[in-house]
Amino acid sequence: MIAVVDYGMGNLRSVQKGLERVGQDAVITSNPDIIKKASALVLPGVGAFRACMNNLQSYGLVDVVLSSIKKGKPFLGICVGMQLLFSECEEFGESLGLDILKGKVVRFPQTVNGARLKIPHMGWNNIKFKKNSPFFKGLPDNSFVYFVHSYHPIPEDKDIIATTTKYGIEFTSSVYKDNIFATQFHPEKSQTTGLNILRNFGELI
Repeated sequence: MIAVVDYGMGNLRSVQKGLERVGQDAVITSNPDIIKKASALVLPGVGAFRACMNNLQSYGLVDVVLSSIKKGKPFLGICVGMQLLFSECEEFGESLGLDILKGKVVRFPQTVNGARLKIPHMGWNNIKFKKNSPFFKGLPDNSFVYFVHSYHPIPEDKDIIATTTKYGIEFTSSVYKDNIFATQFHPEKSQTTGLNILRNFGELI
């Protein structure tokens, strides 16, 4: 069973439906006991970093998420669920994250080479593979996926960068380290490519 962690800040039903479409048993839950019993975790996230982190704490889910990751359960973070893995975010002043991955979440620059950059970055864009990952098995380099975000992480350890994407600047669009896989894009909104990623995630269980 895959636990889709419910802390009031995610596109939960779409994620659950995507996992079910590729044959996985996915349960939306905010119950720590159910999360502990799960074989894998998905942490979605929509909205502001600080609000997401505050909700994760107020729902009493920080410890069970951290312990599940430390136990080696396959973990998928999506959008802000990816950003929360990092040390801090500059949105609305400095906010602390889970600090599982060292690095900072920053806003896209307002201008690039004198041209104004439209923020948020919204819509389809391609991902460039930077390291081998089981999550991209069967997918071609430069596959298109769906984004909606104004912030992106800058990892201190460049070796964890799985893909990058160009939007004014080249930014980290997914990371992979041990049992952790996280995407700035939305697999559940990325049609066939996204379903393939969710299928590959499920095959790790």
